[in-house]
Amino acid sequence: MADNVQVNIDGKTLECPIIVGTEGDKAFDIGKLRSTTNFITMDPGFGNTGSCKSAITYLDGEKGVLRYRGIPIEQLAEKSTFVETSYLLIYGRLPNQKELEAFSDAFTEHSMIHEDMKNLFDAYPSTAHPMASLSAMVCSMSAYYPELIKENPTKEEIDRIAVQLLSKIRTICAFSHKKSIGEAFVYPRHDLRYVPNFLNMMFDSPTNPYKMTDEVVRAMQVLLILHADHEQNCSTSTVRLVGSSHANLYASISAGICALWGPLHGGANQAVIEMLEEIQANGGDVLKYIAKAKDKNDSFRLMGFGHRVYKNFDPRAKIIKKCADDLLNKLGIHDPLLDLAKRMEEAALKDEYFIARKLYPNVDFYSGIIYRAIGIPLNMFPVMFAIGRMPGWIAHWKEMIQDPTTKIGRPFQIYIGAPKTDYTPIEQR
Repeated sequence: MADNVQVNIDGKTLECPIIVGTEGDKAFDIGKLRSTTNFITMDPGFGNTGSCKSAITYLDGEKGVLRYRGIPIEQLAEKSTFVETSYLLIYGRLPNQKELEAFSDAFTEHSMIHEDMKNLFDAYPSTAHPMASLSAMVCSMSAYYPELIKENPTKEEIDRIAVQLLSKIRTICAFSHKKSIGEAFVYPRHDLRYVPNFLNMMFDSPTNPYKMTDEVVRAMQVLLILHADHEQNCSTSTVRLVGSSHANLYASISAGICALWGPLHGGANQAVIEMLEEIQANGGDVLKYIAKAKDKNDSFRLMGFGHRVYKNFDPRAKIIKKCADDLLNKLGIHDPLLDLAKRMEEAALKDEYFIARKLYPNVDFYSGIIYRAIGIPLNMFPVMFAIGRMPGWIAHWKEMIQDPTTKIGRPFQIYIGAPKTDYTPIEQR
């Protein structure tokens, strides 16, 4: 293979170096295109644009492959915990026993939020979406921990702020939920580890003590691991773009949370449940809705199928489908939406329309059913996604901020507005 690609425009030649990743993915560097030729490239949605080099996550959409730091997602979902996976993403390797214990203990140490932050929750109306509370609270942490807000943080300062965010995000999310349902906050307990602590803060109350089960804890571990990172998606790219201005980690993560809120991203599993509920309410005719999805003149969209990146089965979907089956069986729950989801998947996978377009179920198709079984309400679904994605966001911000070649993000545009137009005084208009 050649070492570079030549671009010839208006008699000018640009030599674009070829870059090859460790898994064989290829790019050519057009970093000097505008300065050399006065041209830019147009790529709406950035579907053909590489914004950075990263050693965190590898994704092959054609083959349905997802790996964190080289380790297949299937192995992590089966054998790891969310805390261990978080360490892997942030520090680039699996921890030894001593490191894992210290990392986990740090979460216990930093689980409480500043007591004054409760006033912010009190100021929000009970109708506020938990994602609104979450993004605001994360950004406001910069006011409560100003000693960590530095343009060039040290490794130790980055480690401290990372642990703080990962730990306190559970408390903030649980408090957001309690606020939305009008119940008293449940404080974190030092005798509970990461996931059990979160579940207890979410569901425990004086009148109805929460009964923890191993099955629910394990299902939650799997969900968080599957959501922990997914390469340069919308919210992660947002974190990197905001962070490229040397905005602090709190501000960068808050922006990522806002990006995640959208129904085409972190809100997709909520949209799946709402779709299944609509189909069930209208008689459960799966084939009718499959036909509606294929009709270009029909506004109905089949949520949870297809993916911007995967042109094969989303490997997370296979794991999460089994996880949903196992959890509901162990808890003795019969959810008609799970039956409906399976029938929709079966019908779609036999239909040439979906086969030809490689529209397979993605991770969002079954995750909402697990959340329902655990007792998490619809408006908390994207919040759960945010907890899971936190280590990925932190890892990408850390990788970017420690890379001396990072430039501030600044895309260009092609202007299509009015040409030069002289100002007209108001009496002449």
